[in-house]
Amino acid sequence: MVRRSVLDKIFQEMMRIRYRLDDIEKNFSGWNPQPLEVSDTELLSLPDHLRRTYMIVADRGECDATVVSNLTGRCRAVESNYLNQLARMGWLNKRRISKTMSFRLVCEKYASVKAKTLRKERA
Repeated sequence: MVRRSVLDKIFQEMMRIRYRLDDIEKNFSGWNPQPLEVSDTELLSLPDHLRRTYMIVADRGECDATVVSNLTGRCRAVESNYLNQLARMGWLNKRRISKTMSFRLVCEKYASVKAKTLRKERA
């Protein structure tokens, strides 16, 4: 009987955690920052291989290297390299979701800071 009551308490606590996680997920699922508006000339400044990767991420919204590689037909390692290059250049944001890195477009707030730093570098 003692085991049963302990297991019931554990189960109830796990259910409470699940409900809390569902609430958190529901709150964050509605959060969609507006993607960066990129002019054609800026997009053409990217090399062809990076532009192709960028356009797939722009179409999908958020994805990882495996999804991009399936759509481009290139190796996952190559796409991972391209996505990381785009993230270092400031075109994409990346975040870790469990074991995978997920990439998405940069939002407007961050883009204005990026544009100012690029102007300073060019001057």
